[in-house]
Amino acid sequence: MKILLSVFLLIISLIGFQCQSLESIPAGSAVKKPGETLSLSCKGSGFNFGSYGMHWIRQEAGKALEWIGVIWNDASKTVYAKHIEGHLEITRDNSKNMLYMKLTGLSAQDSAVYYCARNHSGTNMLPSCTKSSHRCQECIFTRPAGGATA
Repeated sequence: MKILLSVFLLIISLIGFQCQSLESIPAGSAVKKPGETLSLSCKGSGFNFGSYGMHWIRQEAGKALEWIGVIWNDASKTVYAKHIEGHLEITRDNSKNMLYMKLTGLSAQDSAVYYCARNHSGTNMLPSCTKSSHRCQECIFTRPAGGATA
């Protein structure tokens, strides 16, 4: 509840200050079958994109936000949630301010709203997540990327 309230307040505060944003490309829903691949893109603007680590987070209906992976600001390193390793690939193109994710071998458990998020500072850090569930305890988000749904 605390994290949802924090995210809500942060989103509300950023709506009035549209100087920094993350936008899903394309915005909207995608209907996929089990075994297929989901590809999502996110465009950053209003900040020095190449100076920030970028995360992908998802939220299944009625469940908590779940961190699934991060890519370092210079794309030198990616870290994935253990339960999704081998199925998720995160890449970026700093020259275009673009973040990408590809999730292969989709299953019913992958049905969620997906968000891209920027680190709150220019450092490369991982969110604080519990080891057993990989649910985020504390994450700092800028603005959801329109919430691409899979």
